Amino acid sequence: MFVHLKKAIATAAVLATLIVSQQALAHAHLASAVPADKAVISTSPTALTLTFTEGVEPNFSGVMLIGADGAMVSTGKLSVDKADNKVATVPLNAPLKAGSYVVDWHVLSVDGHKTKGSYNFTLK
Repeated sequence: MFVHLKKAIATAAVLATLIVSQQALAHAHLASAVPADKAVISTSPTALTLTFTEGVEPNFSGVMLIGADGAMVSTGKLSVDKADNKVATVPLNAPLKAGSYVVDWHVLSVDGHKTKGSYNFTLK
């Protein structure tokens, strides 16, 4: 009897792990960015480019750029690459000043899951 119970518990644990793993894969996570996380760059970028693990919906996604003083930096509207909806670009309205910046992002993946996060970079 205990052998059958142990098998049932083990099977349930494996199934639960698979279900949770599939749900975790269904979210758009940040795969890479330009400028990259923790990058130290010497030239002001003209745009932020974020690449996600899944396609994103541009109308329900956004990026805020925050300077070292805590002020929001003026940016253009987020757009998604027509050839690859995993790539989002946010143009910068003016060159950045030297300092540290935080990129705060939120996206809605094409399958309806919301994710958010942040990363930072420094301009020398």
